[in-house]
Amino acid sequence: MQPPAHSIPLAPVPAGRWAVGVSGGADSVALLLILHHRARAATNELALHVVHLDHETRGAASTGDADFVRELAGKLGLPCTVARRSEIEPAMGELPANPSARYRAARLALFRRTCDRHALDGVVLAHHADDQAETVLHRLLRGSAAAGLAGMAQRSNIAGLTILRPLLGAHRAQLRTFLRDRAQSWREDQSNSSDDYFRNRLRRLLAAHPELTNGLLDLAAACRGLRDYTRRHAPVLPHEFTPGAVRDLPPLLARESLRRWLESQGSPPDQLSRAVVDRLLLMASDAATPPRSHFPGPLLVRRKSGRIFVDRSFSRRRTRTNADQAEE
Repeated sequence: MQPPAHSIPLAPVPAGRWAVGVSGGADSVALLLILHHRARAATNELALHVVHLDHETRGAASTGDADFVRELAGKLGLPCTVARRSEIEPAMGELPANPSARYRAARLALFRRTCDRHALDGVVLAHHADDQAETVLHRLLRGSAAAGLAGMAQRSNIAGLTILRPLLGAHRAQLRTFLRDRAQSWREDQSNSSDDYFRNRLRRLLAAHPELTNGLLDLAAACRGLRDYTRRHAPVLPHEFTPGAVRDLPPLLARESLRRWLESQGSPPDQLSRAVVDRLLLMASDAATPPRSHFPGPLLVRRKSGRIFVDRSFSRRRTRTNADQAEE
C-alpha cells in the first residue's frame, strides 16, 4: 500500500500557477509527486508547470536527465519546459566565474523566463532539511553573520522571482523512502559524490555525524528569530540621514538599518556582507574616517555637513561612462 502524500512534511503552497524545478533527482521528483497529488485534490487549486535545465556538463547523462523529466511530466499530464544551458546563458550578460554560481544563475534565469512566458506565480524548489543544514554549515565556515546563518527561507524573492521551499521540514531519507514505497525511480547525478565540490564534502561530514544536522537546524532557527527581531526593530533611514541616527543604536540594529539603507540606494543584497556594512557603520560612528567611500552598486557614499548620503552625480557619471564604453 502506498503511503499518503501528506506523510511528508510540506509547508503550504498557495493556490495558483507554479513552476516546479525538477532536476530528475530524488528530492525534486518527490516534490513533484507530492504537489501533483495536492493539485488533484478538489480543495487545492494548484496548476503546475515542470521546468528542467540541462546543464550540459555530463554528456549523455545530462541528456538522460532531461529525457527522464520530460517523460515524467508527460505521465503526470503536466506541461514541461526543458532548456539547455547554452540556450540560456547568452541572454544573461556577465556570468559568474564560479561554476556552481553560474549554474545556479542559469537555473534562475530559466525559471524567470518560464514564469514570464506562462504567467506563473513563481517557482517551487525541493530544498529540504539536510540541504538547510549543509547551507548553514557552509556559511558558518565562511564566517557568515547571524542573518546568513538563518539559512534558506520557505518563501523568498530574488529580483522579482518568487521562490517557495515547502520541504524544509523534511529530510533526505524521508523523500527517498517515499519514492521507494511508490516504486518511483529517479536519476542519480554522479557529480554529487565527487570530492571536487566543497558542498559534497560537507554532505559526507554530516552523514557521518548526523547529530550535527539537528544542531545546525536549531542554530538556523535561532538566527532566524534574531534576524526577524532586528528587522522589526531597526529604524528605517531616509535617503539622507545624520550619523546620530545609528550611532546610539545597538550595533545589531545599526547594521540592519545600514544594510537596508544601502539596499534601498541600489546596492545588490548579495554583496552586502558584514564587512561592507561595517565600513558604513564606522563612517557614521567615527568623524575621523574618510568622508567618502565606495559601496556596491556602485555607490559613492559621502559624509558632509552632518549628513550621510549617496552622491548621485557619481552614479550618473559612472552610467554615462559605461554607456560611452559600450558604444565604442
